[in-house]
Amino acid sequence: MSAPSRPPLKSITGTPNGPQHADQAPARTAVGEPKGVAEGVPTAVRPDPQQGDGRYPVAWLHICAPRGAVPTATSKCLCGRDRSAVGKARVLALITDHEAHRDACPLRTPQKGRTAA
Repeated sequence: MSAPSRPPLKSITGTPNGPQHADQAPARTAVGEPKGVAEGVPTAVRPDPQQGDGRYPVAWLHICAPRGAVPTATSKCLCGRDRSAVGKARVLALITDHEAHRDACPLRTPQKGRTAA
């Protein structure tokens, strides 16, 4: 048994024999303001008026404790610390350890021997 033959395609475009040139776009005049800018509207980008206070997150503690299920937690820090815990007792211990890490993290405490610039 052989496969049924395919019907011919509706439109077959020919392949060009040589290189084809693209049509040239019409010339544009460079007079006046750019299109889409209203008169009197400044086009310069202004700085963001919402300035932060210099603080940014360094460490994260994520706790998941659904009702009737085993709680889990993860403690991550930009210094490279990445710990996790499963079970109520271990999650409580990780919370305490995460709080202690805040005081000992090298990103939050000044390094000994470093001088101010």
